[in-house]
Amino acid sequence: MRKIKLLLSVAFLCAFTIVNAQAPKYSDEFLQIGVSARALSMGNSVVSSVDDVTAGYWNPAGLLNIKSNMEFSLMHAEYFAGIAKYDYGALSYRIDSNSVFGFTAIRFGVDDIPNTTQLIDASGNVDYNNITSFSAADYAFLLSYARDIGIPGLQMGANVKIVRRVVGDFAGAWGFGFDIGSQYKYKQWLFGAVLRDATSTFNAWTYTLDQATQQVFQETGNTIPEDGVEVTLPRLLLGAGRKFTMFKDKVSLLAELGTDITFDGKRNTLISSNPVSVDPHFGLEIGYKGFIFLRGGISNIQNSTDVTGAAITTVQPDFGVGIKIKSFSLDYALTNIGNTSVALYSNIFSIKFDINKKT
Repeated sequence: MRKIKLLLSVAFLCAFTIVNAQAPKYSDEFLQIGVSARALSMGNSVVSSVDDVTAGYWNPAGLLNIKSNMEFSLMHAEYFAGIAKYDYGALSYRIDSNSVFGFTAIRFGVDDIPNTTQLIDASGNVDYNNITSFSAADYAFLLSYARDIGIPGLQMGANVKIVRRVVGDFAGAWGFGFDIGSQYKYKQWLFGAVLRDATSTFNAWTYTLDQATQQVFQETGNTIPEDGVEVTLPRLLLGAGRKFTMFKDKVSLLAELGTDITFDGKRNTLISSNPVSVDPHFGLEIGYKGFIFLRGGISNIQNSTDVTGAAITTVQPDFGVGIKIKSFSLDYALTNIGNTSVALYSNIFSIKFDINKKT
């Protein structure tokens, strides 16, 4: 218990000592979208129950629950009518009975953006041949490690996070950070906690604008950006769930309640204050013989207004199904990526493979 209390004390100290630091509110938000159709269809409520390769993203402690020696997963999604592409891939490898290693790669980007800074040449003529294109993309690479620390029911994990952000040839940033996660099992109850960006993640930006581009910026009244550091403040994810089995273990039921706690100022969440905001969400999964699964979730609870200007509360419903055939899993999610009144639904698929060593 002393070890647990010490770890929690350090985690919360790191979170609250930097609350007042100068940092943008939505830094590295591409890392908060979520991965795997299973989790997205459950309203991202998987922190306490995740038990496969996707734990490298959701809760590194959950990697210790993988059933095979090696697992890998892939996902592709498109947002805003295909303008933005979101790709995810992960691999986990069991080192021994007490430890597991994981690697996760994420890319969120917009490609083929027209660069019109040189559209007008030095003579004042419009020359469309001067239009080029570039990509604005965010990358993240997570190295995960999970271990059984010898306390019954408790397991710990951590991520080393490397962030790379690129805006064509104009700007780029490198960022580094850490995540700390834990899971605790008590009978059929599951509990999980993750402190993302535990010591804050620092993105160092550099800008490489050539003389011609700087001149265009000046003539059009735009500010020439300067090198600087962007800080991503910690985010605390909590989850509690319970598993049930029925009809001679043929039917399984998993319910989980999760919450995201941010420390970067007032957000439009169910519980909103400055500097702490709380965003609760809920997920449910029903399985039959471990073969087919039906899932649903509620997330993104926000305060909004209707067409008359009256205050209302909106929620984001999520749905999905999944099948598992031996070592292969295919999951599908129908999830709303924006306000429920806009009804922008995305169809997301993800796959997972389990690989066992030959004995």
